[in-house]
Amino acid sequence: VQLQASGGGLVQAGGSLRLSCAASGRTFSSYAMGWFRQAPGKEREFVAAISWSGGSTYYADSVKGRFTISRDNAKNTVYLQMNSLKPEDTAVYYCAADRVVTTTFALEYDYWGQGTLVTVSS
Repeated sequence: VQLQASGGGLVQAGGSLRLSCAASGRTFSSYAMGWFRQAPGKEREFVAAISWSGGSTYYADSVKGRFTISRDNAKNTVYLQMNSLKPEDTAVYYCAADRVVTTTFALEYDYWGQGTLVTVSS
């Protein structure tokens, strides 16, 4: 599976962005998907995850109520809708795919996209 993240950019605090992650391959619908982010000088951290069916979703406490993960298996795409953005959301955002489970642990993901930069100005 190859993943291509897009949708990042510069936005003011309080604004919104929608990230997309397009996947190649016919087995996308069988993968759990996740979004992670890495701010300068910090470790990569979990943001959100969604099961293969979309029936289960998980969020980091820091984004709960502001971000929404979703997927469209017909389009081989997973989305991250980000609302009420804060300067501390500034990071490179990565999408990832897991063949087995829906997880919050980065090490368990099998495939990673290249990342898209989100910058939130105050």
